[in-house]
Amino acid sequence: MKENKLREMSLEFSVGIIQLCESVKGHASLVNQLERSGTSVAANIHEANYAHSRADFIAKLQIALKECFETEYWLELFQLTQIGNPDREKELLHQCGTIRRLLIASLNTAKGRK
Repeated sequence: MKENKLREMSLEFSVGIIQLCESVKGHASLVNQLERSGTSVAANIHEANYAHSRADFIAKLQIALKECFETEYWLELFQLTQIGNPDREKELLHQCGTIRRLLIASLNTAKGRK
């Protein structure tokens, strides 16, 4: 059940990232980095649900977690440089933190069942 909630939250997060990126004028390379890492979180969580083995499942969630940390960096950079919408960035940072915590909990559970 957690993975389904995680999957839904990460997809909603990806939509928010895309909307934020669409609203930013200029800074194409930074926007590209944010969009790639932010949407990769959900893509890897989605892939994990169709993993061939527990090891594959764990590997996909670990990639999603790394992408989550990278996305936090880009969102923080956007805030500090005032590139986008500060309220939207704050909301996305909060969502990213929630997803990160769920990923860590899911990974701990999956690793504990080995």
